[in-house]
Order: sequence, then structure tokens, then C-alpha cells
Amino acid sequence: MERNNRLKRLEYWIKARMGRIAFIDVQYKIPKVWYGSDYGGFYVHPTPLDHNAIVYSFGIGEDISFDTAMIAEHGCQVFGFDPTPKSIDWLKTQRTPENFHFYSYGLGEKTEEVTFFLPKNKTHVSGSIFGHQLVNDDDYISVPLKSFPDIIKETGHTKIDVLKMDIEGSEYVVIDSILKSGIPIGQLLLETHERFFADGKEKGEIFFEKLYKQGYRIFGISDTYQEISLIKV
Repeated sequence: MERNNRLKRLEYWIKARMGRIAFIDVQYKIPKVWYGSDYGGFYVHPTPLDHNAIVYSFGIGEDISFDTAMIAEHGCQVFGFDPTPKSIDWLKTQRTPENFHFYSYGLGEKTEEVTFFLPKNKTHVSGSIFGHQLVNDDDYISVPLKSFPDIIKETGHTKIDVLKMDIEGSEYVVIDSILKSGIPIGQLLLETHERFFADGKEKGEIFFEKLYKQGYRIFGISDTYQEISLIKV
């Protein structure tokens, strides 16, 4: 496992030095704990969290290990969102904690029905509104998305302690509405998808610069350098 971790970090370092992806590094050193599986988890700063904490989890797939770990450790309320039919069907077969609240729509730039491309590999669950090498341009459905302001109107929350987002490339188009919403967000946990786009490096650089200007600092990075955890300082 340690050898695999070193190889993943070396692969990231090479890609960053070759200018293929945006370079990132830890900017703020605070305690962090990995919540969830290797596949579905993120680093979280646990100190400020308790049973009153509100957690948003955008992108569920077929892995709620992060969500259940947050509930088990802190007793917090987790609000999960995913429009993917395979994810919705899978969740119906699961015994989810009482504190887990699921919404069968996704986060988008605006509230609308969108074309959603399904994965080429039928054993996979993650589709995307963007065409890329892992989805089939000829295999798509229509799914509902809601804007962040509209979601906040529905839930009625005035602050979010932790917002997790794994939304297959849409992070680059929804981040402005999140940051401009006026809703205080303590921690942002983001899976990034520069690899989906020809201009992915530029997207990544702009993305992290926006977060930095809003007072967010990176405190945790996964071994794949795709799961990035930031805290508002």
C-alpha cells in the first residue's frame, strides 16, 4: 500500500511538472482524519464538528462510506444529492442512518433538466453532463439539477459545516454560485476532474485561485491528488 501511495504521488508530481495539471500543495496545517473508504473518502478537520453540524454531500454513487462515517463519529445531519438512476436504485437497497437525507437531483449551474452521459463501463456508476473519455456520447438520459441557491431555499439552511462535492467535472461551473451565495461553509471537500478537459490545467488553476481569494486553504490532499480538502480561515 505504501509503495502504491508513493507511486501515485510521483505520478502527480510528474504531471504537475510537465504542466498537464495545476500544482497544489497543503497551505494550512491542522489536524485531519480520513473519513470513508479509499474510493469514496476525504480528509476532514474533525475538531469543530458535533451533532449540530450540517454536511452536504454532492455525488453519492454507490458509496456512502464518507456520509456514514461522519454520522457515526459526530452524529451530524448529512444531506446527500445524486441524480444518477443507478445511484438512486442502489440507495433503495441500503439501510441508511436516520441522519442521512437523500435528494434525487444533482447540483448544477441552474435549475433545469440536462443531458447526462452514462459511463462506457456498465459496471461503473458515475456519469457526467460533460462528454469525456469515460462516458458514452451516444448513451444518455435526462436528469434534474438544481442551482445551489435553489437547494438552499429548499433545505432552509443558513450555514454548512462541511460541503463535499464529487460531481464529475461540474465543480468548475457551480463554484461561483456556491461562493457568491452568502452561505458560510466551513470546509470544502472536492474531487477535481482536470483530466476530463483539454484545458483542465487552466480550469484547475482558476478554480483554486477563486477558493484562495475567498479565504479557503488546502489542509488535506489524497494520495491520488484528486480529493482536496479546504477550510475557511
